[in-house]
Amino acid sequence: MPSVISFREATKIYRSSHLGRTIKKIGLVDFSIDVEKGEAFGLLGLNGSGKTTTFKLALGLLTPNSGTVKIFDLSPMTRSFYSRIGYVPELPYFHSFLTVKACLKFYGKLSGLSQADIQSNLDRVLWETGLVVYKDKRISELSKGLSQRVALAQATIHSPDLLILDEPMSGLDPLATRDLREYLSRLLEEGKTIFISSHSIFEIEKLCHRVGVLKEGRLIRILQRKDWVEFPGGLEGRFAEIVQNEGSTKALLRNSVK
Repeated sequence: MPSVISFREATKIYRSSHLGRTIKKIGLVDFSIDVEKGEAFGLLGLNGSGKTTTFKLALGLLTPNSGTVKIFDLSPMTRSFYSRIGYVPELPYFHSFLTVKACLKFYGKLSGLSQADIQSNLDRVLWETGLVVYKDKRISELSKGLSQRVALAQATIHSPDLLILDEPMSGLDPLATRDLREYLSRLLEEGKTIFISSHSIFEIEKLCHRVGVLKEGRLIRILQRKDWVEFPGGLEGRFAEIVQNEGSTKALLRNSVK
């Protein structure tokens, strides 16, 4: 069975021009992973390490300069399977004049759900994400944490096989973070696949089966759960040790990419 997500030596270089000079910025270099069905795979890295670039490549929002990206064994540019994916971006935005209920109905329709399925799934995600009492509130009236719950609800209203979550815990209070973790754990039990990044290493540690560590656009380590369970300081300690000991690779990468 093919992997749900497969990267093979994927490289993304951003180029811009300034005063007649081309400026090259590394997004991702020679990135290779496989994420299997039913797995929670986490990405950890400092700001600018390539996490968001990875997600945008997986979604077909960017194309690699070299290498390949496959989702469900197809190119991300094959839009026919988009209904099988749920996405929470790092900075979600919704039309502020819509109510929570209207917003979720809109995304349900975009995902190809029938009116009957939209209504039954709406009740489910409102309950699962703790938004029942806010369903008639306008998006403009919500706190950042509640808006983040709406982001998760729109990503799961169509029961996707794959969730791609870029910093989904951002802005959530401790109780909301726990609720989100429990919700994602239930989705894993249903056989869903989760590809997630977060600066909340504690939450990644609890949820994920494997974790990839990124530094300066390069995947420097893939950790199994056993690699951090018995390590002093857990996943946070393991991550800090790996990143600090790896050293900078920017000069090497600048010379090696075209």
